[in-house]
Amino acid sequence: MPVSDLGRFLSAEELRRLGGLQVLAREVVEGFCSGLHQSPHRGFSVEFRQHRAYVPGDEIRSIDWRVFGRTDRFYVREYEEETNLRAQLLVDVSGSMGYGPAGKAKWQYAVQLAACLAHLMIRQQDSVGLVTFDSGIRRVLPPRARPSHLQAILGELEGAKTGGESDLGSVFRAVLPKLQRRGLLVLISDCFGEVQPLLRALAQLRHGHQEVLVFQVLDRDELEFPFREWTQFECLERPGSVRLLDPAQVRGAYLERLEAFRSELRRGCRQNRVDLVELTTDSPLTEALAVYFKRRMQHR
Repeated sequence: MPVSDLGRFLSAEELRRLGGLQVLAREVVEGFCSGLHQSPHRGFSVEFRQHRAYVPGDEIRSIDWRVFGRTDRFYVREYEEETNLRAQLLVDVSGSMGYGPAGKAKWQYAVQLAACLAHLMIRQQDSVGLVTFDSGIRRVLPPRARPSHLQAILGELEGAKTGGESDLGSVFRAVLPKLQRRGLLVLISDCFGEVQPLLRALAQLRHGHQEVLVFQVLDRDELEFPFREWTQFECLERPGSVRLLDPAQVRGAYLERLEAFRSELRRGCRQNRVDLVELTTDSPLTEALAVYFKRRMQHR
């Protein structure tokens, strides 16, 4: 899919910055692959796949000089090989992901993030699949590397509706038997729910030598609880569950429980060697990804 088709999900400025992430993303993926396969690099198999435009960071030796002689432009040769990354995007569509202003809910941010990651990986011929879930798995698109597969992923994301309760632990346990070989699992969720079942599932995945990356998406309201007047709070995962509360009476207890939840999640991810990337919906998406990619390269 051309980058321009991502305009349904990203602003013009985000699309511009997305191009700069391509090289960073490729280096991060090669870092993942080096721990999963014997060779993380393309270009060493016998089956030619395609040419693509040279970008800064590509190896000079991969340039096809014959094509340069005909076109006066730099292109690199890419090959199909078995060492390409297989990634699975697990995207939370439970009710709590619907929180936020119209057009800026956590769900919209998660969709943009999934679209960026899928585009970047398919662009470099890595296989990407999609799992949407709430308390159970809703839809599964198996990993594919074809450019047309990105359209299927984006169409699925665009058509999904938030609702229902989330159960991250059971979803991970259901996904594990479907994994045919080692790869990268990317969870995009607010991670609300019981932490220990999630951590046990993450430990099981890591024991199976899966690489796991968690993007936790939260709204600024959830972090700061800025409410001052009597407010009606509605549970987005249990329709009809509504309470009228004085924020001044519950703010302290809420923030204390939130910090305990976040600390437990951070600690568990660190113990299981799972990358946890905390994002808020007011953070520019491509900037947040660039910061993570650079950090990942420094610590791989």
